This record gives sequence, C-alpha cells and structure tokens, in this order.
Amino acid sequence: MRLEILPVPGIGHVTEGDDLAALIGGAAPWLRDGDVLVVTSKIVSKAEGRLVDVPADGPDRQAARDRVLAAESVRAVAARGDTQIVQTRHGFVMASAGIDASNVDKTRLVLLPEDPDASARALRAGLRQRYGVDVAVIVSDTMGRPWRNGLTDVALGVAGMAAIRDHRGEVDPYGNELVLTQMAVVDELAAAGELIKGKRDQMPVAVIRGYLVPPLPDDGEGTRVLVRDAAMDLFSLGTAEAKAVGFAAAATLPDHPGSVAPDPTVVDRAIAAVAGVIAPGTVFTQVTDDDVRGGLVATVPGWPPHANGLVLCSPPTPVGPVQLVRFGTDVQRLRTALAAHNVPTQLLPPPNATTAAATLAL
Repeated sequence: MRLEILPVPGIGHVTEGDDLAALIGGAAPWLRDGDVLVVTSKIVSKAEGRLVDVPADGPDRQAARDRVLAAESVRAVAARGDTQIVQTRHGFVMASAGIDASNVDKTRLVLLPEDPDASARALRAGLRQRYGVDVAVIVSDTMGRPWRNGLTDVALGVAGMAAIRDHRGEVDPYGNELVLTQMAVVDELAAAGELIKGKRDQMPVAVIRGYLVPPLPDDGEGTRVLVRDAAMDLFSLGTAEAKAVGFAAAATLPDHPGSVAPDPTVVDRAIAAVAGVIAPGTVFTQVTDDDVRGGLVATVPGWPPHANGLVLCSPPTPVGPVQLVRFGTDVQRLRTALAAHNVPTQLLPPPNATTAAATLAL
C-alpha cells in the first residue's frame, strides 16, 4: 500500500450556511474515487451554525462557557482545576465536550456538530452529486488520550468506509489466530490528515489517497462502533471521582451484625492493620455501650443522651463491647477497609451529619 496525504488549500473562511461540498470540490477538483477526505469538525460546525455567543472576557465569559458545557454534557467523568472531562451526547469522552474557542471570533464558541456521522454522509453525498466523485469522508477533531501526553486527531464522524478494521479470526505469519485485534482505522487516518492540516495553517481539509479502492457502496455504520459500551468501560470515572463514589457507597452499605460473633483477635488484628494505614498512632480502647453513649454525649455537640438516640445494632441492647473510633472524615475509609476483612460493622454518624466521631459496633 502506498499512501499520500494531500493538503486542500483555498477553503477560506467558513460561515453559517456555506456549502462545504462546493467549497471543497472547488478547491480540490483533482479528487478521485477512493480518496479519503479528512475534514476538521470546526468548519463543519461553522457551516451548520453550531456557534454560541459569549462575552469576550471576564467572569461572565467563564460563566457562559460553563452553561454551554453543561448543556453539551450528559455525564461528568473527571475534573482537575479548570479542566473538565465529560461525556457528550454523542457518547464521546473528551475535555470540555469539544467546545473550542480557537480560530473563531473572541465573542463566540464553536460546538461539535450535532451529528458528525450525518454531517459526513451529507458532505459525501454533496460531492457525489455535484462533482460525480465517490470518496469516503471523515469528520475529525483533536483529543487528548488517557495515560499519554500530547494530542492527536480522531474521527467524530465517518461515511463511506468502516470505522474499524477487524482482524479477529485472521492468522498471523506465525500461525497465531488473532482474537482481540480491532484497528480504529478512521482514527489513524484522522491523525494522518492532521500532519498536513496543522493548527495554525488554516488548512482544515486533507485528502488521503491510496487507502480505499473503492470505498463502501453505502455510508457504513459511522463512528458509533467506536464508542465503548458502558458495561465494558473499566475507566468510566477519574481517580478522585471513583474514590468519592466508593466512599459514598461504603457509607450506605447495609449493616448486618451476623449470627456469629466475630473472633475478637481477628477484629483487633483487622483494626490494627487499618489504623496503621489511615490513622497511625490512634489508640483503640474496649468500652461498653454505656461508655460509648457517655463519650459521644460529652464530645459531640447535640448527641442525644437517650438510648434510642444511639442504635448500635438490632436489637439495640445489649450489644456487648464496642470500639470508639475518632477518625474525622476517615470513618468511611475505615468502614471500607474493615469490610474488606469481612468484619461486620455498623458506623453511626452523629446527628448533625458530620463525622467528628462514630461508633463501630462489633
């Protein structure tokens, strides 16, 4: 296979309502059947009117951008400082929902195309009808990647070719059957086109020649096959967000003391292991339920002094020895860790919903 990557100069400034097929076909009359046209999503969005007005600067601009981001997102994945990784309505996980402020007037923001696959199909059909040329079309945009620095272009929409080259079932030269290999060829071609287009050269369109001969007779499935199913997504949240969800889930786990009392030696060993990690130096003292109640009344403002204000387990009394634990906000971490040791627990926050103190019933 011999590939060529060809620039398409002369597109010029694109505005709402422009006919991209006419602009591209006029700038590249040399297009051939089987070429792959890589088009930057920004000019597609501009032609389709996917722009919003915002203040040029100041806090009002950021507030307006935040509102637009919320409208374009269906799920927050991670946030660090001003960077927000979200899932868009298309299913893409990307920074700021693809909202872009470059190569556009300072008072406007560019959104992703409403349906990039439909945009690719429309452009392909327009070129075929106007110029009689049968090409594949990729609508591309720039994304970051987990675990790697640097940006690269990927496909948001495609028409006229398969998004994935599936090698499963094939046999390599050593006789090994390929069972997992599925190449996202449209992403690879989008990245190849970016080598020519650049970010400052006002070259929003590139042609890759030599990959397809001929293109698909129909438009294909589009890029939806690239969006990983939620059930298969091992990294659906950022690290901090996943921890927060885990702590919240641990704090609401049902409490079941169990029919058999745990071995006190095992319990002490488990608590010591946990304390050594999250609360080094903490001293644990065996106390009775009355001692616990008295301690909580004395140390936690507003803690009810009556028995029905401190339900340790069912039945509430007698409960036997308990551990009084003072971990502050680390109570949830203690509970999660003890659950990993299969120690039945019940953590009770004080009435004011803080975690200044809590009781661990064993």
